[in-house]
Formats: sequence, C-alpha cells, structure tokens
Amino acid sequence: MKLLAVDPITNPALGQIKTKTGDNFFSGLIPALVGLAFVIGALIFFFTLVFGAITWISSGGDKTKLESARSQITNAIVGFVILLVTFAIVQMLEKFFNINILSLDINQLIIR
Repeated sequence: MKLLAVDPITNPALGQIKTKTGDNFFSGLIPALVGLAFVIGALIFFFTLVFGAITWISSGGDKTKLESARSQITNAIVGFVILLVTFAIVQMLEKFFNINILSLDINQLIIR
C-alpha cells in the first residue's frame, strides 16, 4: 500500500509562520508593533491638527469654538513632541545597549 504525499494546509495571509520558532516570530513581531505605534501616533497627530485648524477657521469669532480649536491644536503639538521624545529615547536605548529595537534579533540575547 502506497501513501500519497499531502501538502500541509497553510494560510497565505500568515506566510511562512509555520517554519518560524518562537524567538524568530517575536523578533519580527515586536519591531513591527513599535513601528505601527509610531505610524498610528503620527496619523493621530495629523488628523487632530487638521481638525483643530478647520475648527479654528470655522469658528467665526466665537470665543468658545476658538478656545476649543486652540486647545486641540496645542494638544496635537504636545502629543507630537511626546512621540518625538519617545522615538529619541528608543534611539538612545538602541545606541546605549547596542541593540536594534526596530529590528530586534532575540537570538543574540543570552540569559544565564
């Protein structure tokens, strides 16, 4: 009796995930999440700033709308500064500990 070779069922969206070990998977996942967080933060800054500017323009001299728009723009700028400081801290940690957080390689990490 001859057995037929059957290809394993794979999910094309996951790619070659079945061949990755746990440390290889997380060494790709963590930098992707950090990068995604920075992109989402930048998008939130942009849309908050644009919405605040539109509110400022359409305030028509109304003090409450003007203050709301000014507060929104200020909050957007403060959030962007926090995002930049966070990015600078990540870069500083990468240089100080000689690791690359945005493309983390856990295989080099040896815990004894």
